Amino acid sequence: MNPLFSVFNTPFQTPPFSQIKNEHFKPAIVNAIAEARKDIDAIINNSETPTFKNTIEALDFSGMLLSSVTSVFFNLNSAETNNEIQKIAQEVSPILTEYSNDVALNEDLFKRVKVVYENNQERKDLTVEQTMLLDKTYKSFVRNGANLNEADKEKLRKIDVELSQLSLNFGENVLAETNKYELLITDESDLVGLPEGVIEAAAITAKSKNQRRLDVYLGLPKLHSIYDLF
Repeated sequence: MNPLFSVFNTPFQTPPFSQIKNEHFKPAIVNAIAEARKDIDAIINNSETPTFKNTIEALDFSGMLLSSVTSVFFNLNSAETNNEIQKIAQEVSPILTEYSNDVALNEDLFKRVKVVYENNQERKDLTVEQTMLLDKTYKSFVRNGANLNEADKEKLRKIDVELSQLSLNFGENVLAETNKYELLITDESDLVGLPEGVIEAAAITAKSKNQRRLDVYLGLPKLHSIYDLF
């Protein structure tokens, strides 16, 4: 059973990381995109006059499962990645970008959003928060190319796919360089003011990496060289 397929049955609905395996992510993302598309189709195929509730609010609540799954995956990719997770990220990035563009560039969906946006009568009944959501939703469509012609929309799609891959590669390169960075402190005066627990933890790391012994005279036990302190 893929734990990402449903709402997390945990305190505060926190992700059950102990149950989630790398092979769960891609199927969950593909499944969540399919569910999100159903949400969008329901909005577009609604025969009622577009309103804040059946269009803007419905759009805001669409794709909740997809948001949950991708949040878990990309946070993990940023905080504790590995070659397998990065490979999955490269595989799912294009399909996520495709879905995002299918929504942002959907002419029928944008027409409904625009009707609500230009309905001054309905605007009068909205709260400040609802008005802000309406404005942000409309402007998001416009800024993401909803008013472009078909040729330019297709060009934008290609650019977005390329950009998503480049952004992913950039993030992975930055993370790799960050993980490779090492700071070796051999002067005990540089340790003044640091909590004892931090120094001890760094000393253990230094020992595990076979760094030479350094006697630190700060009222603390003798420690190894401080490695990966920051």
